[in-house]
Amino acid sequence: MKEKWEELAEVKRELATRDWFMATSGNLSLKVSDEPLTFLVTASGKDKRKETKEDFLLVDADGRPAEATHVKPSAETLLHVEIYNKTNAGCVLHVHTVDNNIVSELYGDEGEVVFSNQEIIKAFGLWEEDAQFRIPIIPNFAHIPTLAKAFADHVHGDAGAVLIRNHGITVWGKDVFEAKKFLEACEFLCQYHVKLLLIKR
Repeated sequence: MKEKWEELAEVKRELATRDWFMATSGNLSLKVSDEPLTFLVTASGKDKRKETKEDFLLVDADGRPAEATHVKPSAETLLHVEIYNKTNAGCVLHVHTVDNNIVSELYGDEGEVVFSNQEIIKAFGLWEEDAQFRIPIIPNFAHIPTLAKAFADHVHGDAGAVLIRNHGITVWGKDVFEAKKFLEACEFLCQYHVKLLLIKR
């Protein structure tokens, strides 16, 4: 599990340099085993720009600690549980940024945001000239089980993304590389869209 820990620590380190973990927000996870299902997830309330021996903990298929520990898993661990139980994903990344929050608010009433005519959507395997990339947007339910249920309705494959309105984005992929690639592409699209709207106005 040491290698998995360091792999997750490395992506946390990289995303932290981009200031994507404001005010201890965000959570990350990496699958450790399939049978039984276990995964490392960020501990709740930690400053993710710092590195400690308590940054992550191992949890089971229900999101409960799989080993004795005094730290608690991230509040939204149940979202990770939905992904790992429904797909073959190996990594989940969730960040709160200003731009993804703005986009989620702009299109929240429509329930999704659609991006097209952007070269970077090829990161999602969409190569057609008129391809569209859709990100569903769900309400930011304070009750985490309710949020997880709404979130689960949009978990259909081994890779994907869901925006939570005025909260953040959750992206998953088969491994750290793919999940990070998808997250970077989603953030690029959100940043571009917000800046384009500002220029047009």
